[in-house]
Order: sequence, then C-alpha cells, then structure tokens
Amino acid sequence: MSQAFDPYENYILQDDCVLLRPLTKDDCGNLLIYAQNEPELWKYSTMEVAGEDNFKTYIDTALAARESGKEYPFVVFDKRTGEYAGSTRFYDIQPANRTLQLGYTWYGKKFQGTGLNRHCKFLLLQFAFETLGMLRVEFRADNSNARSIAAMKSIGCVEEGVLRQHMPKPDGTRRDSIVLSILQQEWEQGVKKRLLKQL
Repeated sequence: MSQAFDPYENYILQDDCVLLRPLTKDDCGNLLIYAQNEPELWKYSTMEVAGEDNFKTYIDTALAARESGKEYPFVVFDKRTGEYAGSTRFYDIQPANRTLQLGYTWYGKKFQGTGLNRHCKFLLLQFAFETLGMLRVEFRADNSNARSIAAMKSIGCVEEGVLRQHMPKPDGTRRDSIVLSILQQEWEQGVKKRLLKQL
C-alpha cells in the first residue's frame, strides 16, 4: 500500500552498505570537505557549488525547497567506511500525477565506482515505487555528461530524448538535458531484480 508523500516526514532509507537520511543544515559541515577539495564534482551542475560560500548556499537552497514541499534532499552516509559520502534528492515531486524526479546526486571521488550509487538508487527507487506509489521516476542530466548517463542506463533507465538548450549554466551558456525514466511496471517486471543482482 502506498502512502502520501510528506516533505516534513523524516524518511530514513538504509541497507547494509548505505544510509540515507534527510539533509540538515549541520550537513554543511559533514560535506564541506568535498566543496573545498573536489570542485570538479560539480562540473555539470547548473549552479556554483564549489567553495564554502557557494556550498552553504547550495545547502540552504536544498532545505528551502524541502520546506516548500518541492524537493526532498538526502545526505548519503557510507556504512562501510563510516563517512559522509555525498547527497541526492527527489525533486519536481508531483503526488497528483504520481511522478517525481531523482537527481542532484554527487559523491566524493573515493566513493565513486564502489557500488555505493547502486545501493542508493535501489533504496530510492524502491521507496518511490513501493512506498510512495509513484508510477514514473524521471532522471535528467547534462547531455555531455557521459559518465552520469551511462550510470543511469546501467540501472535500467530508458532514454526518452534531449531537451535542447534547456537550462542556463553558470558560465552563461545553455545546457542540453537528456531525459530518462523508469516506469513502475518496468521496476516490477525486471529493473528491481536486475538492480538487486548488481548490488
């Protein structure tokens, strides 16, 4: 049975490897090291994130979006290393249409390629489809971000098309955004099982 999405509920998702909990203002301190030392993590971001001031604004913006009910940001904690690894979120949440988007995902470099992302995506997709009763989960990325696109396709996302000159980038140019999705029936008929095998 699905439950209504509540932006004020403290949803906690976890398995043996990872814990996702609601992002808080205190997480600025937990994650700031990445903004200070790994600015390349936000190469494809539509806002400036690197650096302490930019990162504080990034966190504040995410929390304000949760307060308005539009987004739900999580902090990612790697249980295997005992370290905060990054962040991800639901956004463009449309309960009436039973759709949402999953994105704003980033991890420190030491956590990339470790399987952490697959664990996070499994927990988030399972929650979206099986708890919230969503019928569609959408993903978007900069169309030039080959690594991110390959990661999304590897978990079962279906490419739908490209939104040309879709969004402004910090450098003043425009971003082409690729759109991918997973439908509830695809989750039930094979994506869930395939992703479980990859964990």
